Amino acid sequence: MTTDTPARLLQLLSLLQTPREWPGSELADRLQVSRRTVRRDVDRLRDLGYPVQATMGADGGYRLVAGKALPPLVLDDEEAVAIAVGLRAGAGHAVEGIEEASVRALAKLEQVLPSRLRHRVNTLGTATSSLVYGGGGDGATIAPETLTVLASATSGHERLRFSYEAADGARTRRLTEPYRLISAGRRWYLVAYDLDRDDWRTFRVDRVGDPFATGARFAPREVPTGDAAEFMRATVWRAAPSFELDVTFDASAAEVTRRLPPSFGTPEATGADSCRLHSTVQDSLEWAAMRLAMAGVDFTVQGPAELAEQVGKLGRRLTRAAPR
Repeated sequence: MTTDTPARLLQLLSLLQTPREWPGSELADRLQVSRRTVRRDVDRLRDLGYPVQATMGADGGYRLVAGKALPPLVLDDEEAVAIAVGLRAGAGHAVEGIEEASVRALAKLEQVLPSRLRHRVNTLGTATSSLVYGGGGDGATIAPETLTVLASATSGHERLRFSYEAADGARTRRLTEPYRLISAGRRWYLVAYDLDRDDWRTFRVDRVGDPFATGARFAPREVPTGDAAEFMRATVWRAAPSFELDVTFDASAAEVTRRLPPSFGTPEATGADSCRLHSTVQDSLEWAAMRLAMAGVDFTVQGPAELAEQVGKLGRRLTRAAPR
């Protein structure tokens, strides 16, 4: 019999979070308490904000329903590991638009994971795949642990030390006040105030090494542009080479918009099942060719010639990979 009320409430909550209806008698048997105690514990959960619904009947039943807010979840070991691995996949751009949220959630989850589970998550992450970033197939990789350390320091307003490799290969040590992590298509960036240089900087996360939070708290400064993403565009993207794309598609504008990242812009309809896209991409035409092919609709490159060349290379590579 579970005599400790908090422990019993957690056990009851764990049962109720299974998507089914639990008869009161079965809950009483599981918890080794009376059905009256089950009713009192259900009332306690409701007072804590958990929407537990009761059904009438000879035995009665209970189930957890959707509420107005997301209450804390109780996860067993297997569930916690599965969610952590799934969040790492999300942080690796498995689904467009959820990368930054995945990293924030992963940082929170890994902070409270017991060491035995953290080891399992790390082992599974190593056994499946690395998070790959960077344009043009440059092979830049980021350890998930790097992202979670940066995310934790950013959200906790904690000064961060790390080594940084510049584009020319020079490596320096940095002491920063991290402001925001930004996912930009194929790369992650950290916008931070560099204390040694007394100025704002944007760091490519795949060039960050050995990051650790110092424990020193700080009051966040105001980024010069008022917005971290705009600051990154001003300092990184405008300095990078850009290419003007002109591509026609054999699909509706709505369909192409749904299948391409928002960064490509919105195509203009040229017919019921055709459209044309004029867009600007930064840094890598190889990535643009790959992303256009991943849209899953027929398209024709009108320009530039360099993009047509990259599409041709990609097509030939895929043809060679297909079994004869």
